Amino acid sequence: MAGQDGNLSAVLKRKDELVLENTPVPKPGKNEVQIRMQRVGICGSDVHYLRHGRCGPFIVEAPMILGHESSGIVSELGEGVTNLKVGDRVAIEPGVPCRVCSFCKDGRYHLCPDVIFCATPPVDGSLRRYYTHAADFCFKIPDHVSLDEAALLEPLSVGVHACKRANITLGHKVLVCGAGPIGLVSMLSAKAMGAAEVVITDLDKKRLAKAKEIGATYTVQVDSKDPKIVAKKVEDALGAMPDATIECSGAEPSIQLALRVTRSGGVVVLVGLGPNEMTTVPLVDAAVREVDIRGVFRYCNDYPTALSMVASGQVNVKSLITHNFDIKQTVEAFEAARMGNGIKVMIHCGQEK
Repeated sequence: MAGQDGNLSAVLKRKDELVLENTPVPKPGKNEVQIRMQRVGICGSDVHYLRHGRCGPFIVEAPMILGHESSGIVSELGEGVTNLKVGDRVAIEPGVPCRVCSFCKDGRYHLCPDVIFCATPPVDGSLRRYYTHAADFCFKIPDHVSLDEAALLEPLSVGVHACKRANITLGHKVLVCGAGPIGLVSMLSAKAMGAAEVVITDLDKKRLAKAKEIGATYTVQVDSKDPKIVAKKVEDALGAMPDATIECSGAEPSIQLALRVTRSGGVVVLVGLGPNEMTTVPLVDAAVREVDIRGVFRYCNDYPTALSMVASGQVNVKSLITHNFDIKQTVEAFEAARMGNGIKVMIHCGQEK
């Protein structure tokens, strides 16, 4: 049953207008579970929707509940659910595909044209007291894994998917461009997958200090717009050109750097979303050196891997959380995220009991 706050929800009414209001408590449909939400992390896309009313091609045209980095406790089962029971603590993979199109059948369900993804217009997200979700996209977590860690499986899965796309393996030298949350989880994933050395770049000294603290081999502060100068710093740090580069900023100079500095025959994975068209990307240089350029869209079949990495202690994501807020402080939480304070802002939606 809903408590005195009912189903308190973070509703984006329009650009720059985020309010807390009660919404109906949803009932689980067939093969769904109702979840008493516990943790929801603020993603950069949530901030984009708030500040700009859009994120890439997705435009907010009607009020929408935010949030998709989440975990909670199963509170009710829908018809047909057998993989979970009431009281199970779960991490929630926010994208649910159609399961029957060619992409789903090929195992690349993240490319499904009919995927329903939390907090992507017009779909409501999970930043509320109660939420329903497909049971097969909820992952029961072991007792020793916290609900904070469970919520962070969402960004970690992006890093896991990026590293898989980059074919990172034992002994690789890796460059990660951008030390924001996605850059940091990509760095952690690369290390866990066997990378011998990881260098990470950023404009911000504090973010680079955090990257070094949690495992980066080297850090390089970007203090020039000339990618050749930054490339020299990266090569000097690694003692060689990187085997793979994971670009997480979306900035054109950073993409130029990635393509120029990656060794011949290497891989550049584009995770960050920048301008749709760029004019000074050195494609010919990359092409004649057979540098593979690969895109990344969210993740696919990566939640189990991310959960295993956290549960086994291979990856520590808890250190990424720098701010905690109660759901009643959601507006303040988004302001902290908007200002770029810290790394990961976590919202507590309810009491774990």
